Amino acid sequence: MNTLLLAAAFAMVVRSLAANRLDRWYLGAPIVMVLAGVAVGLFNVSAIAEGLNTEASQHAAEIILAVLLFVDATEVRAGRLWGAYPGLVARVLLVAMPVSLALAALTGWLLFPDLPWAVLLLVACVTVPTDFAPAERVVRDPALSVRVRSTLNVESGYNDGIVSPLFLFALILAGSTSETRTPLEALATVLPFAIKALVAGVVIGALLGWLMDRAHQAGWVSDQSARVAVLLAPLLTYTATVAIDGNGFVASFVCGIAFRYVHRILKARHVHKGRAEARTDSLNTDLHLLEDVTGLLTMTMWFVVGISAVLIFSLGVSWQEVLFCAAVLTVIRFVPVLLSLTGSKLSGRERTLIGALGPRGTTTIVFGLLAFNKLPEGTAADTILTITVVCVLGSVALHGIGAGPVAQLMAARRRPAEPRTVQPADPGQAGSSTESIR
Repeated sequence: MNTLLLAAAFAMVVRSLAANRLDRWYLGAPIVMVLAGVAVGLFNVSAIAEGLNTEASQHAAEIILAVLLFVDATEVRAGRLWGAYPGLVARVLLVAMPVSLALAALTGWLLFPDLPWAVLLLVACVTVPTDFAPAERVVRDPALSVRVRSTLNVESGYNDGIVSPLFLFALILAGSTSETRTPLEALATVLPFAIKALVAGVVIGALLGWLMDRAHQAGWVSDQSARVAVLLAPLLTYTATVAIDGNGFVASFVCGIAFRYVHRILKARHVHKGRAEARTDSLNTDLHLLEDVTGLLTMTMWFVVGISAVLIFSLGVSWQEVLFCAAVLTVIRFVPVLLSLTGSKLSGRERTLIGALGPRGTTTIVFGLLAFNKLPEGTAADTILTITVVCVLGSVALHGIGAGPVAQLMAARRRPAEPRTVQPADPGQAGSSTESIR
C-alpha cells in the first residue's frame, strides 16, 4: 500500500510541475497517471484484484463520485441551469443520450448474449456518460465555436447526474452482493431514493448557498474557511442523504445545481445594489479548493485505471469486449447525437464535432468500479471491469491524443460567417481550475 501511495504521489507531482509542457505534447493527466499505474501494476499483479474488490475501495469510489457530481453541477456557465444554449443541450441529453443507452444495451446483447439484460443496462450506464478529463483542452479551445464548447461542457457536467438513478436501478436489478429484486421491486426502491435525494439536494444546496452569502456579508467567514465549507458540501450531502435511505449521488448533483444557482443569484443581487466589489470577489474563490481536490481525486482514479489495465490484459481481453468499446466510443454516440441535432441552427461541422468529441473518463471509471464491487464475483463483474478499463483507455488514445488535432482541423474549415463572440460568463465562474489538472 505504501508503495502504491508513493508511486501515485510521485506521478502527481511530476504531472503538476510539468503540466503546461505536457499539455503542449497532448500528454494530459490521464495519460501520465495511466502510464504510472501500469508501471506500478506490472510489479504487483497478484495483489491488484484483491485491492480493487474491497469495501474500502467501494466507499472511496462512492465519495469520489459524489464529489465529482457536485463539482460538475457547479461548473455550468452562462448563468443558466442549462447553459447558454439550453435547446441544444436538451437535444443531446434528453434525446441522444437515451438513444445511446439503448443502442449500447442492444450492442451488448448481440456481443454478450449470456449476460442478463439488467447487466447490459448497467454496462450501458457505465460506458455512455461523457467526461472531458481525457481531453480537457478541447472543451476550452477557443478555435471551436461557442455553441460547440458550451453544449459539450454542459452535457459532460449533467449526463452523469442524470444517468446515476438509472445506474442504481440497474445495479439493484442485476443483483448486487447484498440484494436481488424484481424490476418492480427495484423501481419501488429507486423512486423513494430519488425523491429523498431531490429534496435533500435542493434544501442543502440552497441553504448552504444562502448561508455562505450571509456569512460573507457579515464578515464571519474567511476565504479559507469558505473554501473548506464548500469542500465539505458534497460529503455532507451524500452522507446525510444515505442516512435517510436516499440516493446520495443524485443528492450531491442536485445540491451542486441548487448551490450554484443561489450563489449566482445572490451575487448578482449584490452587484445590482452596488455592494463592495471585494465582497463579491471573495465569493468567486469559494469553489477553488474543491476543484483542486477534485483534480487530485481524478488523477487518483486514472492511476487506478493503469493498475487495473495490467490485471485485465494479463487475464486476456476478448474481441467482443474490444468491439463493444470501439462501438460505444464512436457510432453509438455519434449517430444519436447527429440525429438529435438535425434541424438545429448548428452547421454540419458543428454537429459532427459534438458527436465526435465524446470522451469517457472519471464517471465511467467510478461507475465501473462500483459495479465491479457491488456485483457478485463472476462473469458479469469481470466483464464490466474489463469494458471499463478498455473503454477509458481507448478514449484516452482516441480523444486525449487525437481529438485536439481533429478539432483544430475542422474548426479551421468553419464558415467565415460563423459567430465567434465570447460566451456570456457566469459571474464568478471565469474558469475551472479543475480543467487544468484533470
